[in-house]
Amino acid sequence: MPDPNGGPEDRGPWQSRQKRNPPEIDDLLRQGRDRLGGLLPDGRPPLRGVLVAGAIVLAAVAAWSSYYTVPSDSVAVVQRFGRYTAEVPPGLHFKFPLGIDVATLVPVKRQLKQEFGFTTPGRSDPFQSPSDGRRETEMVTGDLNAALVEWVVQYRISDPLKFLFEVREPSATLRYVSESVMREVVGDRTVDEVITIGRQEIESEALLKMQALSIKYAMGISIDQVQLKNINPPEPVQASFNEVNQAQQEKERLINEARREYNKVIPLAEGEKDQRIREADGYRLKRINEAEGDAARFTALLAEYVKAPEVTRRRIYIETLQDVLPSILSKIIVEGSTASILPLLNLDRLQEDPP
Repeated sequence: MPDPNGGPEDRGPWQSRQKRNPPEIDDLLRQGRDRLGGLLPDGRPPLRGVLVAGAIVLAAVAAWSSYYTVPSDSVAVVQRFGRYTAEVPPGLHFKFPLGIDVATLVPVKRQLKQEFGFTTPGRSDPFQSPSDGRRETEMVTGDLNAALVEWVVQYRISDPLKFLFEVREPSATLRYVSESVMREVVGDRTVDEVITIGRQEIESEALLKMQALSIKYAMGISIDQVQLKNINPPEPVQASFNEVNQAQQEKERLINEARREYNKVIPLAEGEKDQRIREADGYRLKRINEAEGDAARFTALLAEYVKAPEVTRRRIYIETLQDVLPSILSKIIVEGSTASILPLLNLDRLQEDPP
């Protein structure tokens, strides 16, 4: 029998549901229908509107994931359901959406690097810097001394397929290879060679060995350069080692100063020696030529004297007087008939008071 008070027996299911739902839920449903733009109109079941909205969202996601852009320094390796399909050059490209095609960007034209013993702020590659730099730098040299070696490996990705599929975690593998090779190379040299004169040789040998191992392991990596950074002794002996280095530098400085002084004095002495030798040779030639000239002149004079002794004797007498008389201050010419007046002349006064 129907309830005279209008109970649930004489009401429809929608009215019964309205009674059970509080007014706030009806307001929320109404606001949701308004925001969907009328996709859930009154009087229609709400499931169809949800399906339409889901289809629109799915289409938007598919459109969003159907294209991708490859930078100029990279290539994209495309996989379809996990299987390699193509290697795409830089530019805008399209693919099957919703995870059917997956494009992995590989920076083949960018020079990458790995740091050992130190960290550069703002790095993007998690394998660029060490997780425990102190452990990586501690090495033992060939003369059983300890050294802290820091270095950098610069490399490029030469083969994207090998880099992605041949080796698991190729960047981590490169770190292990670099550390192993550097320990081997440093272990073959003394600590003095590692710190001072052997740096370039260590870099060259380590580069060759790392390149050989990267080819052997098919990592798809081309190693461009290995560069040593700071090489220091352990902290307990660092002060003593610095004193030794300072002493060696002082020794080198004194040796260089001595060589500079040697290079300045020795050439000057050799030049003076050559000058003295040339002067002596010139003086020797001068004296020889003068002696030979005097001997030739005397020989010629003797030949003329033999031909005419009186004439030659008188000429020699006259030439001698021409040389002697200009140097005499007072001259008194006495003939043979006046020889008796010589005692009357005061020659001593003339010698004391020259005119």
